[in-house]
Amino acid sequence: MANGGSLTVKGGPVGDSLAALHARLLRDRSLQFDFTAVQRPRALNEPAWLRALGDWLGRAVGAALPVLKVVFWAGVAAAVLLVVWLIVREVAGVRFARRRRAKAARPTPADWRPDARRARALLENADRLAAMGRYDQAVRLILHRGVEDIDARRPAVLRPALTARDIAVLPAVPAPARTAFARIAAIVEFSAFAGRPIGQDAFAQCRAAYEAFVAPEAWA
Repeated sequence: MANGGSLTVKGGPVGDSLAALHARLLRDRSLQFDFTAVQRPRALNEPAWLRALGDWLGRAVGAALPVLKVVFWAGVAAAVLLVVWLIVREVAGVRFARRRRAKAARPTPADWRPDARRARALLENADRLAAMGRYDQAVRLILHRGVEDIDARRPAVLRPALTARDIAVLPAVPAPARTAFARIAAIVEFSAFAGRPIGQDAFAQCRAAYEAFVAPEAWA
């Protein structure tokens, strides 16, 4: 409570209590209140040659610093160029590989014709069948031999699902040979689907078409 204008705590003035505590703190010898300045460590007594070496290294590094900067940025540029070159080479390699595969897959122009001896043998067999009046068998023999002639030279072109009309438009066969083969196929289809027997005239047309099919100029 307040007494004569001063604050008291537990029956005594606050000012007297603080003064007593401060006096007792100063009398305590276990506490240190005066601090001397921290002494700087003694300088290392380094030899003269070591100081000279340090000075020389400092001057050398300072002189070489511009060169080191140039070398550093040159190395960075070389690394970037190397990465770009590797990327370009990879992309170009993939593109060239695709072109090579596409070129390999592309069929080469046909430059062949059926064997002349086999063609003569076929026509002789067809003539024998025709002489017996078996014209239907004769023209079918000519058609099958024409398919075999194409398949012998272009085995990857023909597929089981292809019809005679499909074979007649294959780009691997030259245009004159395709035209002749189409005439043979039309005569055989007329007999097979129209149900009409093949006569001597139709056989003669089919035989002439096969002769044109195996002619050298048809495959030029």
